[in-house]
Amino acid sequence: MSVSAPPDELQAAALARGYFGIDVPFMRHIGLTPVSLAPGLARTRLPLRPELVNSRGHGHGGALMSALDFTLSAAARSHDPLGLGVITIEMNTHFLATATTDLLIEARILRGGARTVFCEGNVIDTAGNVVCTARAVFKLVALG
Repeated sequence: MSVSAPPDELQAAALARGYFGIDVPFMRHIGLTPVSLAPGLARTRLPLRPELVNSRGHGHGGALMSALDFTLSAAARSHDPLGLGVITIEMNTHFLATATTDLLIEARILRGGARTVFCEGNVIDTAGNVVCTARAVFKLVALG
């Protein structure tokens, strides 16, 4: 399957191969699950398990940032998920509310270049509230 494949076939092939075409043991460890991938857009889910909460019983910021980093990076490489990896250059996160339910993470490309991609994303609880937001910059790298 190559970049010249139709986007729906490429995204389906990437979804069928673990975490949008790559293996990410830490994402399996925290329970992040891929939901959908389309050019410029990625969605994942994070069940709020007891292992992922802080001392107050709310979703731990580190777990949320990890899920955001992966989902943002998936959006960044969504045009070639089987051929590209990424390196996070920078990520800024803003926490807006406590996480107390399972979470949906949505990420999109703001601007993409040949080597650098700018993305933004949100973590959303089951009531539709935005728990946190992030923006990130990624360097694209060829897999293989």
